Amino acid sequence: ILRVSTALSCLLGLPLRVRRIRAGRSQPGLRPQHLSGLEIVRDLCDGKLNGGEIGSTEITFTPGKIKGGTHIADTKTAGSVCLLMQVAMPCVLFAASPSELHLKGGTNAEMAPQIDYTVMVFKPIVEKFNFTFNCDIKRRGYYPQGGGEVVVQMSPVKELSPINLTDRGTVTKIYGRAFVAGALPIKLAKDMSSAAVRCIRKEIRDLYINIQPVREPDDQAIGTGSGIIIVAETSTGCLLAGSSLGKRGKNSDKVGIEAAEILLKNLKHGGTVDDSLQDQLIIFMALAKGVSRVKSGPITLHTQTAIHFAEQLTKAKFTVTKSEDEDPSNDTYIIECQGMGMINPNL
Repeated sequence: ILRVSTALSCLLGLPLRVRRIRAGRSQPGLRPQHLSGLEIVRDLCDGKLNGGEIGSTEITFTPGKIKGGTHIADTKTAGSVCLLMQVAMPCVLFAASPSELHLKGGTNAEMAPQIDYTVMVFKPIVEKFNFTFNCDIKRRGYYPQGGGEVVVQMSPVKELSPINLTDRGTVTKIYGRAFVAGALPIKLAKDMSSAAVRCIRKEIRDLYINIQPVREPDDQAIGTGSGIIIVAETSTGCLLAGSSLGKRGKNSDKVGIEAAEILLKNLKHGGTVDDSLQDQLIIFMALAKGVSRVKSGPITLHTQTAIHFAEQLTKAKFTVTKSEDEDPSNDTYIIECQGMGMINPNL
């Protein structure tokens, strides 16, 4: 709610008030990562933010003009840099000049996309809206101390093109990376990789699966962490993934199997996007000029929320219909959006 509505508030020049932030959580109110996201958007557009403290359950935000340039957002925790990117990216697309965002925090964090997902899946798909960005991973940072840094460079666009992702095609390759950093031996990465391959092999027998075990260089990683991401690429250029993070006491085979099972579940529903990408595309569909169509698996709560707020704040119209699929076992939906056709006033 915060990320979608703050970004749209900034883009549309609409003042925003959000109340009862994370009201039902054990630690209600803003956490460092939410606050950093709000602050970078404030800085991008010379806006005013009231209620911007940790634990605050109400904020008001008054946007100014989006200007581009170099901006730093630092969660000072293992809060996800990818979630910072989610709130800032739509804004800088409609800035007056190119932007360079230095995002600091956790690169591979729980409850958020891993930076590898952002680079391997999110980037190539979101660039179909007709923009490009560069994402340079300077340092990786893990729970609990964070300390990672990613530099995102992008130039503004006049407008976004709509996308049509409705044809899944067939899976042509499966690849990925299993990583360890800090005090962990490379054997754990190899174990994650082998367990994932064995799990996928039970369902998909005839494809070569290449999951590279890697040990992050010590000068490019802060702290100790491990995890895996596995991507399936299809004949029509769709990318779907499964990922998982290691933690103390969690068997490395289990980490690999968890990621493999998420990937297989995403492949089973027959959609062109996985559950993690679904909600991240909504804001771009809402801003694009023309009709976008995406075929997905069951609609997640994140996606429903993103659609609700995109419709509230923009003139975009969404419809979600059960897909008339050739294969009746597929649980797929078509998310269609008549975008608002945002024009960059600065270009």
